[in-house]
Amino acid sequence: MSGETPPRVSCIVPVYNGERFLAESLESVFAQTVPVDEVIVVDDGSTDGTPEVARSFGARVTYVRQDNAGPATARNTGVSRARGRFLSFQDADDLWLPHKIERQLARFDARPDLAYCVALVENFWEDEVADERERLADHARAKPMAGYVTQSLLVRREWMETTGGFDASLGHGDAADWFQRADAAGASGELVQEVLTRRRLHRDNRSRTMATQSRDEFFAMLKKKIDRERGRTS
Repeated sequence: MSGETPPRVSCIVPVYNGERFLAESLESVFAQTVPVDEVIVVDDGSTDGTPEVARSFGARVTYVRQDNAGPATARNTGVSRARGRFLSFQDADDLWLPHKIERQLARFDARPDLAYCVALVENFWEDEVADERERLADHARAKPMAGYVTQSLLVRREWMETTGGFDASLGHGDAADWFQRADAAGASGELVQEVLTRRRLHRDNRSRTMATQSRDEFFAMLKKKIDRERGRTS
């Protein structure tokens, strides 16, 4: 519509067979103290009740369905549909704390040069993996950690365009790869020293079901990073 004010913040939620936790995840997006203006759920070919959960939010959610192609492709699909000046991402099983967007937008207001902002992330365990929760009670994974993951990210649209989005060839490491490429392109980032995202650990986490592929992708990304750095110094 002519004269319509574009959204300030868009949130993209890739999901595959996420009916168990999707509603709770979306509610945490809608509970922000500074509202998210646009929420796009990209269904990556789910075979469970994900479509019904997403559609139950009515006009508050733009629902997009694609053939199964992986989370990186789903995020890129969402980016192509999003209209916001800032882009955020939420996983279908994780939670945002209510002040996430408010705290991060404040950093962009304070720093006009800022390309992206992340915050601390805290893991929490479902009862189905309670044995892991007890075993790791004193482990670093049970403590807040730097959230260089998509569900913590708020980024200016132009920097997502500059980097070309997420690498669709990666099944699990697309976030780490994106941060590497953004930093290599000169993006200025900031880590907010506050827990603003809670990451849910359960039996179906991709990091659990794709552990071998995740390890292989990590070493491939490390090699690409070394090659880039050698190219800059040669």
